[in-house]
Amino acid sequence: MEQVLIGVDPHKLSATIEVVDQQEQLLGSGRFSTDQAGYAAMRAYAKAWPERVWAVEGANGAGRPLAQRLLEAGEYVADVPAKLAARVRLFGTGHNRKTDAHDAHAVAIVAVRTRNLRVLKVDGALEALRMLADRREALTRRRVQTVCRLQALLAELLPGQAKRDITTGQAKAMLATVRPRDIAGKTRRRLAAEELVELIAVETKIKKATAELKAMVLARESRLMDIHGIGPVVAARILADVGDVARFADRNRFASWTGTAPLDASSGEQNRHRRSRAGNRQVNHMIHIAAVTQLRLDTEGRAYYRRKRAAGKKPQEALRCLKRRISDAIYKQLLADAIRRHGASPGGHCGASQESSAVDLPPHVDTSDQPLPDPRTRRYAEQPRPRKSQPERVLQDAG
Repeated sequence: MEQVLIGVDPHKLSATIEVVDQQEQLLGSGRFSTDQAGYAAMRAYAKAWPERVWAVEGANGAGRPLAQRLLEAGEYVADVPAKLAARVRLFGTGHNRKTDAHDAHAVAIVAVRTRNLRVLKVDGALEALRMLADRREALTRRRVQTVCRLQALLAELLPGQAKRDITTGQAKAMLATVRPRDIAGKTRRRLAAEELVELIAVETKIKKATAELKAMVLARESRLMDIHGIGPVVAARILADVGDVARFADRNRFASWTGTAPLDASSGEQNRHRRSRAGNRQVNHMIHIAAVTQLRLDTEGRAYYRRKRAAGKKPQEALRCLKRRISDAIYKQLLADAIRRHGASPGGHCGASQESSAVDLPPHVDTSDQPLPDPRTRRYAEQPRPRKSQPERVLQDAG
């Protein structure tokens, strides 16, 4: 039986599907709720096509819950980037009307026409690592908010004694010196004490989550923490978002995905590059943390940064160069870890397969993934044709 593609436009409470064959002929469609009854009805409807592939839009975002349920049920699931579906919808008929049915149709068409879509697979350990990394980041944001509220209260209780980054011990000592007598002061001190208790609890959870992340990173036999500036939190986020490093063709594609590859902005005789704002911003932030940490210590990264500054680079330009260098080191280490665990393929990558974890991000992003050109290479534009005079154009139009 011919294989069919099921395009899925997922939402929190519903999922719209469209079934097409390899010739893009419509075979069926429907809208189902995402509760247990709706999910069962959708699965029962899809059983009419034994050879089926589920193409879920945004399997790393809004489509992750549905994609995980399908994977656990033994279904074959592919991830369709939202950008590709948007392009199909834009250039199709219908004046770019955005409805759930049109979105599901666009997802299905992308699945038919694209041969290198990322195929998902179940990896419980990696999914747990991702959830714990997200939890740790949420706790960090909560700590910052708690510290800000505590400092605001302490600034009112003890004017002129606020600290830039206060610790729990310092906050305790400061509160111990305050004994307000009025009702407003007593209330302010009580609220500050409650914020301090919450801060202590949050920091305890952060320490526990960090220890768990370190144990999980080591359990995956990763040596990312051997790189200067990369600790358990940074390593966990990189592992959770990268998934299978074999899906990246080379270090340049990896740098494009991390947003550390500069964009070519050359024009005519002017050869220049600008900073990329695309790619995975979370991983880019982790690489930024690693770069700043290397600058604070006596490392090869700091020496490299100083050489770039001595060569005339501005501070931000030198830092971007260092981030690209760290990106290449991370890719090299991820590849070495994968080869050590699974063995090398003929192409040098472990597991020459398109499969990767359901927590991955699509590596094909709109950034420059090629190495930087030689600055000595000159680009020559085509010689422009001579412009016609106004009488000549009038005579030509009249003829």
